[in-house]
Amino acid sequence: MTIKANHFGARATAMLLAGTMLSGLAHAQTAPAPTVPAPASQTAAPAPQAAAPQAAAPAIAPVPVQLVRTIRSLRVEGAQRLEPETVLSYTRLRTGDTYTNETVDQAIKDLLASELLADVAIEGVETGDLVIRIRENPVINRVIYEGNKRLKQDKISKEVKLAPRQIFTRTAVRADVARIIELYRRQGRFAANVEPKMVSLDQNRVDVVFEITEGPKSKVRQINIIGNEVFSDGKLRGEMATKTASLMHLMSSNTSYDQDRLAYDQQKLRQFYLTEGYADFRVISAVAELTPDKKDFIITYVVEEGPRYKFGPVTVDSAIRDFDDKRLATALSIKEGQWYNAKAVEDTVEQLSETAGAFGYAFADVRPDFQRDREALTMSMNFHIGESNRTYIERIDITGNRQTQDKVIRREFRVAEGDAFNTFLVKRSQDRINSLGYFQDKFEIERKEGSAPDRIVLAANVEERPNGELTLSAGFSSLERFILQASIRQRNFRGMGQTVSASVDYSSYSKSVELGFTEPYLFDTNIALGGTLFRQDYNAFNYIGSDRSTTYSQVATGGQLVAGLPLTEYWTLSARYTLRQDNVTLDKSSFYTNGACDPLKAGRYYCEAVGNRITSLVGVSMIYDSLNSRLRPTRGQRLSVGGDFAGLGGEVRYLRARAEGAKYWNVGSGFIASLTAEGGYIHSLEKRREGSDPVRITDRFYLGEPQFRGFDIRGVGPRVQRIAYTGDALAGTQALITDRDQIIDDALGGKAYYLAKAELEIPLGAGAAEMGLRPSIFVMAGSLFGITRPGKTIEFTQATDSAGKLLFNQDGSPTLLPKDNFIKDASGNQLFVVGSGDHTGSLTTCTVGYSASASAPCVGTSINTIYNVPTAPFLERFVGDSARPRVSVGFGVNWNSPFGPLRIDVAKVLLHEKGDDTKLVTFNVGTQF
Repeated sequence: MTIKANHFGARATAMLLAGTMLSGLAHAQTAPAPTVPAPASQTAAPAPQAAAPQAAAPAIAPVPVQLVRTIRSLRVEGAQRLEPETVLSYTRLRTGDTYTNETVDQAIKDLLASELLADVAIEGVETGDLVIRIRENPVINRVIYEGNKRLKQDKISKEVKLAPRQIFTRTAVRADVARIIELYRRQGRFAANVEPKMVSLDQNRVDVVFEITEGPKSKVRQINIIGNEVFSDGKLRGEMATKTASLMHLMSSNTSYDQDRLAYDQQKLRQFYLTEGYADFRVISAVAELTPDKKDFIITYVVEEGPRYKFGPVTVDSAIRDFDDKRLATALSIKEGQWYNAKAVEDTVEQLSETAGAFGYAFADVRPDFQRDREALTMSMNFHIGESNRTYIERIDITGNRQTQDKVIRREFRVAEGDAFNTFLVKRSQDRINSLGYFQDKFEIERKEGSAPDRIVLAANVEERPNGELTLSAGFSSLERFILQASIRQRNFRGMGQTVSASVDYSSYSKSVELGFTEPYLFDTNIALGGTLFRQDYNAFNYIGSDRSTTYSQVATGGQLVAGLPLTEYWTLSARYTLRQDNVTLDKSSFYTNGACDPLKAGRYYCEAVGNRITSLVGVSMIYDSLNSRLRPTRGQRLSVGGDFAGLGGEVRYLRARAEGAKYWNVGSGFIASLTAEGGYIHSLEKRREGSDPVRITDRFYLGEPQFRGFDIRGVGPRVQRIAYTGDALAGTQALITDRDQIIDDALGGKAYYLAKAELEIPLGAGAAEMGLRPSIFVMAGSLFGITRPGKTIEFTQATDSAGKLLFNQDGSPTLLPKDNFIKDASGNQLFVVGSGDHTGSLTTCTVGYSASASAPCVGTSINTIYNVPTAPFLERFVGDSARPRVSVGFGVNWNSPFGPLRIDVAKVLLHEKGDDTKLVTFNVGTQF
């Protein structure tokens, strides 16, 4: 007799495991038991007959007789990798023990439950010589994934338990199928299907293949809200993180279904109602139903709003003697009669905790006590401040700084060991360390209990980030066309907080080399000292048509020393000295005539700027800075007011004043609002020159791209435009050209300017934030103005009629006549055109006859005419010198791209002055912004 069971029957080369179940066959057969004489003790004597007839008793089914045998021998056959002893260890069968058919059946079940075997059969049951024949489960050769595009293999492999050289079991396959499906559900792909297959190989090996059908992401088709009466469905949907799949949310990543997000949305709803005064609000149920095609979800919330509450009496009960309960209650932001707001309660608890911390009570326990009056619909509040000991700083622990020296971090602390604890100073210390930029984002100082109840330990566990920057980049700028940049900068040199930098920039219109060093704590004192050496080559330009034309070149060489001395925690006095040499030149082939700058070609203002000058400048600034971060502030403000005096030696003399300020707010939900403003004025100390401003064109302020979005480079402020005429004045066809691209436009800069900007940074999802995307919307207003009206380059005669009345063209412009331009030779002798003879048309200095040079005698009798090359008339107008604000609005995005920082802005100019150059889209790649 043989009792057997198996998991795997005959297999084809490829076997489909339907769903998550593996096909198999299990059965047991029992041979008929041989006839065995019953023992004497089991032989029943005949029953005596009853004396009287009785009712027939019901028939009783015979109980099966269990045959008990003894195991005479026991062996295992068919084992390949497993030892016989290992196989037997999973059963209770032992040589010499008794057994029954049930014992054998249980042994088969135990062996199959080990998941090591595919087939099990036990022979010799009738003789006691038991043979356990087994076929082991196959070994996995490979695990293959097919059809996975949205989930990479490495992500799936981390979750799946099956691996090469492991034993193949149907339980493991079933579990791994469930894990893969769960991975796809986390991505919102509820239609994903996984079909496992097994490919049999030689040597009892198999390949396991997971055929994956990923399916589309299951979107949220609809969000239903039942029970809301005060607020509309749209208002409540706006408070949720989950969004419905629509064109409005095309770029949102929250349109797919997420079970965790569903729970989060319930919490968001509750928070919203609690801030609006509905203290009894509750979400009765939240159900997400998957459509039959598994493509969409329909989410239904059932809510109960309840009544709206107002604050009742608001009191403070303090067990700390230093506090006056009434004064604290009066200073609270929540007042009796206001609508109940749970967020305001949380803020009040934090406010009281910080107040206690500012007085040295680090572990003050502030607990709000709510007293709800359901009839009056009021919520009375009592804030209880538990008894606490004044706390002192036992020590400051700094860990995690492998490169940065301890003193670099400790000197930013506004408290020291042994000082009384102060929440405000600890928070300020945290902001100062964050502003260094050496460590992880959102660094926080941890507070730990000290060795005694009145002791606290401040722990600064920092994570150093790379502070060295090596940049080799090429980019394209709408300002400077192609850009090549190489720079190296170490912001924490030698771990001492020093900054060392070197940079080289090259583009078609600017070149620069700069070396810099800054020591923030000179000789471990509170004095900062820095220096810079530079060489800058800049080409100013204008546009004539689509061609960019260089106007003047400026080469600046020099250096600057800057020192800073903190006066208080927020106020700093900064002083600077700059020595520079500026050499301004014009292209002689384009703007010179007879070796001198020609105002007709270059303009009087550019000719006056030509020269080599030295500027010796000393300046001072007062700076107020309470920003929580200098790299990317989210709160605080900064104000700087300064003045410069040029004239401590050198040829340039002027006074210049500048002021700038910025304020940042975290307005909630990740939105950062900011207001920035700046302005300046420069006054020359040199003699005034007739027809020109005493402040040189190279020392003036300029405004435009990239500071003022919506305007081109130097696109705002005073400028001179030269507009040529077409046609003939005498024929009555003269008219100004109207094509803006054909107008010569020279920006002159200004002596005064102002610029203000309001901006709102919009938060994005985690994925976009990791990419470094930071979009924003903005509105800007500013102006540049204040220079002396420049004198005209040339005066043209306006034509008159026979009555002497001035003539005007049909477009309203004055009718101008060409200007005589009598040409002389290099020695200043008037040139004439030979009228007749052998040298007709030749130039000479003779009024009669001809001479090849001014020193030779005139020969001949020809009557010569003066050499005149008249200047074609043009209209020169001075525009843009107005203090009236220019206004632009738009949106932009910062992106820390793999190619370097990028900034794109789209700005629409709402207000501008005549002559301003506007620009809709600006972008910069490869340069800092």
